[in-house]
Amino acid sequence: MRAKAELHLHIEGTLEPELVVELARRNGIALPTFDVNAIRARYDFADLQSFLDVYYENMAVLRTDRDFYDLTAAYLRRAEAQGVRHAEIFFDPQAHLSRGVPLDAVFAGLTGAIKDGPISAALILCFLRDQGPDEAERVLRAALPFRDQFIGVGLDSAEVGHPPSLFRRVFDLAAAEGLRRVAHAGEEGGPDYVWEALDILRVERIDHGIRAMEDPELVARLRDERIPLTVCPLSNVRLRAVPSLRDHILPAMLDEGLVVTVNSDDPAYFGGYVEDNYRALRDELGLTEEQLDRIARDSFDASFAYEG
Repeated sequence: MRAKAELHLHIEGTLEPELVVELARRNGIALPTFDVNAIRARYDFADLQSFLDVYYENMAVLRTDRDFYDLTAAYLRRAEAQGVRHAEIFFDPQAHLSRGVPLDAVFAGLTGAIKDGPISAALILCFLRDQGPDEAERVLRAALPFRDQFIGVGLDSAEVGHPPSLFRRVFDLAAAEGLRRVAHAGEEGGPDYVWEALDILRVERIDHGIRAMEDPELVARLRDERIPLTVCPLSNVRLRAVPSLRDHILPAMLDEGLVVTVNSDDPAYFGGYVEDNYRALRDELGLTEEQLDRIARDSFDASFAYEG
């Protein structure tokens, strides 16, 4: 198994049904069902919004620093078993603050598990774009007392109707704090969202970015500036961004000389962790071992904090 870095991973998206049930019982939370198979059966999504509905419902079981610790520790163990040597982990503080979970509990659990974990890891604080730029700025300011515990900021959740340009001010504030910057763009949204992320938010990586291939000028820029794209193939299929894995644009991205990394996004929901994505690209899409080696090498080069 090849060594790799994972650069597009939402820690809340690693919440397996078994852990949903365990944490619900620990915290005295009533679930519609405590049957693990019934919970997993709901992980069949028509689009991004139908996924987010289940995602946020399950997230309600995360209440204490111990919950966040257990969630992160479980991911790190799985990641190590899948050849991950370094992970840059997204987390969504707004989703927890809105439920009354304090930031110090979130940070204590996440960073505690990383400190005790088997692999190198760092945190990237993400803004929920559907909550708007003012809320994003508020959460960034609230998180600055924990500045030494995260390396960057990102922009996630549903793209359409929430273009990157709305978040110029908060990304400028993040840059002034020396934080690295990434954004989801070009999965639901078109190439214009990728242009905005690059030119207005001044991001250093594009998360997803598959629709950048619709714009030859954008493709040339991504190639010439060596801007990494953190692509999530199984996620793209499950959320209907592509009809099937065999229809995925990733081989063409490689042919264009783009810096492509492969990641698992929300693996508990999308049918596989990162090595499962690599394996599917080989077995179903026909990528060669040389191509997969290149992707793995690029994952380390594209990372912000890997020191190996």
